[in-house]
Amino acid sequence: MKRSYVSLFYLALTLMIFGCTNSSDNHSETPTDWKVSSYEDVNDFAGVTMTVNAESVSPTGLTVVFENSSESQAIYGDFFELEKKIDNNWYQVPVAIDDYGFNDIGYELNPSETEELTVDWEWLYEKIDSGEYRIIKDVLDFRKTADFDKYYLAAPFTIE
Repeated sequence: MKRSYVSLFYLALTLMIFGCTNSSDNHSETPTDWKVSSYEDVNDFAGVTMTVNAESVSPTGLTVVFENSSESQAIYGDFFELEKKIDNNWYQVPVAIDDYGFNDIGYELNPSETEELTVDWEWLYEKIDSGEYRIIKDVLDFRKTADFDKYYLAAPFTIE
């Protein structure tokens, strides 16, 4: 009888150890409800860049820095999306609320200017877990009313 209990104990211990190892190490961590990124072309607005101020990164927001070294007037707004890198692919971070929107505003970024924008996503995503992310923002190459091209800028950051 003792032998049965000892064997059963070792079997249960082995299954626990094996099960824990498999669940965290040998499968993709991509949640099933996450969508693959829809942004194929990013950072192709010649002379206009967006980076993340590394000191500003937190689980609830960050500050992006726009730099315009082109001859174009760039315009950006409050819209943003977050994506997480999983298994070398970018996935859209699901939002935490159903109905939401962004202020329809245009911030000017004139040639030779640098601007900062603080982004708080706690209202939309809540806190995000550790990992490798990027923030996506749309920026217009504005020439005149109804004459512009839209580009998407992406800036990577890490939550530890």
